[in-house]
Amino acid sequence: MPAIRAFIWTWGCILLIVLAGCNNPPPVQSVKITPLTLPPSTATSKATTAADWTTYHYNNSRNGYIAAVPDPARLTSLWNRQLDGAVYAEPLVVNGHVLVATENDTLYSLDAHSGQVQWHTSLGTPVPLSDLPCGNIDPLGITGTPVYDAQTGLVFAVAEVKGPGHILFGIDAKTGQIKVRRSADPAGIDPQVHQQRAALALFAGRVYIAYGGLDGDCGNYHGWVVASRTNGQGPLLSYQVPTTRQGGIWAASGPAVDSAGHLYVAVGNGAAVQGTWDHSDSVLRLSATLQLADGFAPRNWQSENAADADLGSMGPLLLPNGMIFADGKGGQGYLLRANALGGIGGQAQAISLCTAFGGAAALGLSVFVPCTDGLRQVQVGPGTSLKSGWHAPSQVTGSPVVGGHTVYSLDPQGMLYALDATTGNVRATLSVGATSRFATPTVSNRDIFIGTMTGIVAVAIA
Repeated sequence: MPAIRAFIWTWGCILLIVLAGCNNPPPVQSVKITPLTLPPSTATSKATTAADWTTYHYNNSRNGYIAAVPDPARLTSLWNRQLDGAVYAEPLVVNGHVLVATENDTLYSLDAHSGQVQWHTSLGTPVPLSDLPCGNIDPLGITGTPVYDAQTGLVFAVAEVKGPGHILFGIDAKTGQIKVRRSADPAGIDPQVHQQRAALALFAGRVYIAYGGLDGDCGNYHGWVVASRTNGQGPLLSYQVPTTRQGGIWAASGPAVDSAGHLYVAVGNGAAVQGTWDHSDSVLRLSATLQLADGFAPRNWQSENAADADLGSMGPLLLPNGMIFADGKGGQGYLLRANALGGIGGQAQAISLCTAFGGAAALGLSVFVPCTDGLRQVQVGPGTSLKSGWHAPSQVTGSPVVGGHTVYSLDPQGMLYALDATTGNVRATLSVGATSRFATPTVSNRDIFIGTMTGIVAVAIA
């Protein structure tokens, strides 16, 4: 018995030391940071519900579809909360709370019904545009959509902080306490010319982080994907696109992940405009440990690289029949086989469609594409056929989501549109204020949450 009491006393002291360290973390400006986390034995699963929105576009397929939502007769304002910076990331919803990240490097938790702030945690000092060689966000803080992990109860976000550096944080979704913190910059990266715009992804205890360049394509940047364990321990895993320069992975929707843990990423234009394919202008499949497994590029990838007309502007969308839909700046929509992407020119089908930016959505095999000339519906099937469907008003260009049988999308002036998913007819509209180009709605129960240039707006479905 004395030995058992001594064992319990020893480990209790260790736990108290770890907890104290978590509540008093070192300054965030340092890039070389020791990971902080609770011991694995204290991590408990935090169950989520169908109303929770825990990652970009609701799930790892990035289809943005939530079923149990009524179709609106009208949209009404519920609340409007100003925060300490612009919101580029998609809001998340967990257990009745809205989690919102700002470009001022702050993470907020708000009550979904009232908009009252439950907690807010500052993750550091964002980088002013004057400290960067190019770019279009000032200041630059948290841009990529965070992800919530039900196993640990932590929400993960990457903050760009003065230095500069990219820091991965794991924050307790109930309390706002920082539990995990580590550098998210792989060896050899120049943090000053890399931007973390892509949504984070989560699978089997790993957080995945993708990088591209800043607006203006300055500096010697590359496309990267980095993986960290959710406990913050161990080395980072990484994959770098093998082009001599560029090849950014920057689409706002981030990596899509299938049920086996394969990642699918869209890669922007690279340096090669002749010769051997450098895996730029592509959709790539990576293993869970970030080994390159397969890839696709349009047959004209060289000329698309030269014209900056690549696939990197919209992330891949996983479909229920083992297919992938991809589009980008080149005007072509591609249907790909997930288990055999096809290499150069090996798509299952292609359709002349549009230039697209952001993240698409899908209701079954109906795909909704954020085209620059107006949201478009594309019908997949039978088989590998692609057929263009309805076309929304030209100003409706935002990355869509689907609630029930209604597609929600924004225009550049901050007007929210609710469109019939079958016909494209406008069911309702509501002005929500100025938003970023890549703003996308979050739908939960009868509410819609939208990040704006000053904070977050809640809209009621009536």
